Amino acid sequence: MKSLLAAFLLLTLFDLGEADDGKHSSCSSPLGDPGRVSETAFSASSPRFNAEEAYSTHMPEHLLCDACKAIAFQMQEYLAKAEAKRSSAKAPATLLSESEYVDTLENSCSQSWENYGVTEVQGVKRFTGPGLRSQETMTVMMTGGPWPARLYMLCQSYLGEFGEEQIYEEYRRQPAALAVFLCSGEQKACTRLGPLPRQTGQQR
Repeated sequence: MKSLLAAFLLLTLFDLGEADDGKHSSCSSPLGDPGRVSETAFSASSPRFNAEEAYSTHMPEHLLCDACKAIAFQMQEYLAKAEAKRSSAKAPATLLSESEYVDTLENSCSQSWENYGVTEVQGVKRFTGPGLRSQETMTVMMTGGPWPARLYMLCQSYLGEFGEEQIYEEYRRQPAALAVFLCSGEQKACTRLGPLPRQTGQQR
């Protein structure tokens, strides 16, 4: 009888030890199998570029719409900041002089563009950065390389095509619609891609 009681106590203690180990295991990995979590969370790869994307001096056509929206967003931001510097409580909507809006738009083009890059989501390459609709979170953004120079050249081409005066007039008419003016409509960058998505105020 004593031997049976001893065996029962040993088995009980063994079961309690296993249950305690299970509790410690679940606390150390509240999301489950840590290997599986890390494998899912970090399974991102860099975009692969074809010859045009890697070496052409011009912006590839399939990225023109995103690039145009990024440029429009930056023009809007630069103009808004320039006006804010001139504003006061009595005159909150002070117009910029011609030299001021020309310099401001030139500066918007001449920036580093370091906050913009290209990602690949489900085999489709997209620009990502301030003012653009967020892509999937677990993607690798490729910055630098030819992209800043291409954004600069495209930005300058819009200044040449529309002129600083007209761009500023459109901004004054409706700041948030500057992307529609630059990018939508006949023969413009986003025409083939359907309606222009609403810009997001993504933080830098």
